[in-house]
Amino acid sequence: MALSKSVQESLNEAESSLRNALAFAARQERPVVCNQISKMLSEIESIGSFDELLDSLTDLRNDINNK
Repeated sequence: MALSKSVQESLNEAESSLRNALAFAARQERPVVCNQISKMLSEIESIGSFDELLDSLTDLRNDINNK
């Protein structure tokens, strides 16, 4: 079950906002702030990848059970 459209859109918006914040932070904030923002970006990107992996595993399990 893929992420719903509304969830995916919200994650995309959050990612866009964090990229913007990171661009500003890179110019005027301490490195720890940039590091934390980039960690948040990484976590958001991981959500979609992990969901796709779970979908693939579910499909594989269903294929095995149907044979």
